[in-house]
This record gives sequence, C-alpha cells and structure tokens, in this order.
Amino acid sequence: MCGRTACTLAADELSRASRYRDRTGQRHRPRWKDGDTDKYRPSYNKSPQSFSPVLLSNRHFNKDAPVDECVLAAMRWGLVPAWFKENDPNKMQYNTSNCRSESLLGKKSYKDPLLKGQRCVILADGFYEWRRLEKEKQPFFIYFPQSQGGQVPSPQSKQEPKCDQSLDQGEVSPSLTVIRRSFVRLCQSYTSVYSSTCLQSDQDDSDWTGWRLLTIAGLFDSWTPPGGGEVLYTYTVITVDASPNLQSIHDRMPALLDGEDEVRRWLDFGEVKSLEAMKLLQPKSSLTFHPVSSLVNNSRNNSPECLQPVDPTVKKTVQPTASSKMMMSWLKTASPTKRKNPDEETTAKGPEGKLAAEKQTKPTGSLQQWLQGSGSSKKPKT
Repeated sequence: MCGRTACTLAADELSRASRYRDRTGQRHRPRWKDGDTDKYRPSYNKSPQSFSPVLLSNRHFNKDAPVDECVLAAMRWGLVPAWFKENDPNKMQYNTSNCRSESLLGKKSYKDPLLKGQRCVILADGFYEWRRLEKEKQPFFIYFPQSQGGQVPSPQSKQEPKCDQSLDQGEVSPSLTVIRRSFVRLCQSYTSVYSSTCLQSDQDDSDWTGWRLLTIAGLFDSWTPPGGGEVLYTYTVITVDASPNLQSIHDRMPALLDGEDEVRRWLDFGEVKSLEAMKLLQPKSSLTFHPVSSLVNNSRNNSPECLQPVDPTVKKTVQPTASSKMMMSWLKTASPTKRKNPDEETTAKGPEGKLAAEKQTKPTGSLQQWLQGSGSSKKPKT
C-alpha cells in the first residue's frame, strides 16, 4: 500500500528533475499545466486528498499536442470517477487512493481510465510505509538510491551504497553509524538540489543532479460537478506485490517505473496500448530505505524531521516523576500481595464480576488509605 509520500522540490525544480524522453529518444523539460503551480505545495508528509505533482501526456489537455509530449499537473490524491453523481467529491464511500494492479480490469472506476489511456506518473521524493512490530508500527522512508552529491545513477549502472546494505536487507536494528551515514547522504543530496537552483536559471536544460525522484505508475480521471463548475483532476496509485527487499516491511508496494524508457512507454498511450503497458507493473527491487520517527504518523506534521533516519532500537527513557517515585517506594515497602491486571479481570468477569470483585477487595496499606481518604467527590486528573 501507499498512503503517505514526500515531495519537497519547488515547482521549477520538479520541472528540471522530471525531464523525459520522447519516441525519438530526445529529452525534454516538461512545463506546468496553466495555473497548476498554485495548487502544488511541497511537503515532507503528503496524505490522500492533497495535491501532488503528476506527469502525463499533454494530449489529455490539448487534442492537437503530440501524444509523446508531456506536461506537469497538480492532481488530488484519491481518484474520483467521471461518472460520480454527487455534488461533493468528499462523499466518495470507498477508498481510491490505491488500486491493485490485479484489479484494474475488474473495477469500473479503474477500467474506464485505463482503457481511455489516462495513465500518469506520480512524482515523489519517496514514500512511507509501516512495519508492524507487535503492538507498535515502525515507519520507514523508501526511495531510489542516491549516489554521493545527489548525482543520479542510471538504471543500468546504479549500485546500492555500502552504508545502506543492512537497511536494504530489512534488518530491524540497523547500527547508529549506518543511520547517521544514511542521513548525511540524504542531506548531501538535498543540499545539491538547492545549490544547483541558486546557480542555474529556471530555463537551464542541463542534466538534473539533485534528488532522483520516484516515478510511480498511476491512473487519473477528470470529474465535473453535476451542477457544473471547475473540473477536478484526481489520481490513484497502482500497487503490486512487494519486492523481496521490502517484504519485511509490507506485502504491497507502489508500481514503480524505473528509468526514462519505462516512463515514456507508460505515458505514451498512442504507441503503447493498455494491455501492453500493464506488463510494466512489476515489483522493483531498486529501492533503499531507512527507519524514521513516528512523527510522520500524523499527517499534520510537516518538517524535515519526518525524513530523518532514527535508530528504532533506542527507546526514549521515561523520567520518573515525584508521584511515580512515591508509588515505587510504597511497592517496595508494602507487604507482597498477588496483584491482578484490572483490564484482564474486568474482561474475564464482565461488569457484574467487576462489581463483585470491588466489594470483596479490602484495600490495605498507606496508598490505599490515602485513596480512600481522598473522598469520592474528587475526580481523577486526566
């Protein structure tokens, strides 16, 4: 699954970072669809319903444009089908932020856009995924490998950096040294983005040397309110089975397009028909990742700390309070008794059993006397 991404580049940087190849092999820098730069907002923590940058054929907006000419657009995450009849798109009764590649031809919401050639590429620095660890979940940031200085490795020659090997193997407890090296490399890549922006103009067509963006296969649709109004463009992320190096985190992953040729074939609906394009939807092992803070769990948190590598083996130490010290002192000096878990006892006996247990229990000791003497009229602090 994919329910959270990060995309921190400015609009002009995205245009430079998403250069594409046409049918002849020539590379072009896409322009933004008119007015869409105002809709896009960079974010370290993007969630469904937010607007994300999407690359697609300009033929969808201009019938006279070549099919292999691409543009950038800001689309809302969570596909709203063209046939949706409500006046408010938020009244969708089911989740369309993701769609399984196996179900594309089996559900009308996705089959219609697919057969119409409404394919797009979602751009992101990376995406977040959560690994379930007993009662908790550990979030990870997952992205294309980046070489030193932010240089973008080609799909044929890129290799995993040595400092990330333990992370790529899915270990739960990477060393702090590995974490730090990963973060340094991450910062170097981001630094190169901003330095290159300052030194080069917006019209510079030199090769992009900043962060290598994830290119995720998706479908989009256009919805017009039944009563008339502005057209809303929305998209869904296509998912596939997770690659072997990600299976320890989650069993699904976004369908990635690795390299300019795959991006071109996915977007060129004139030359590459739907069934042929679906062959591109395969698990990709060309990813790296590192654990991040649970700060990202709340979509309202939007800061660089969301991306910062952490060591999941380091637990925060809870500093004892005056009340907790008193409690520990009492537990050490009071006579040992068999203490039951209140939740377990309540669950086992039910409400009636709970009342009976309260009647039978005779509180003793200074702590219990203090609780009794505090008076029933006092409400517990929350």
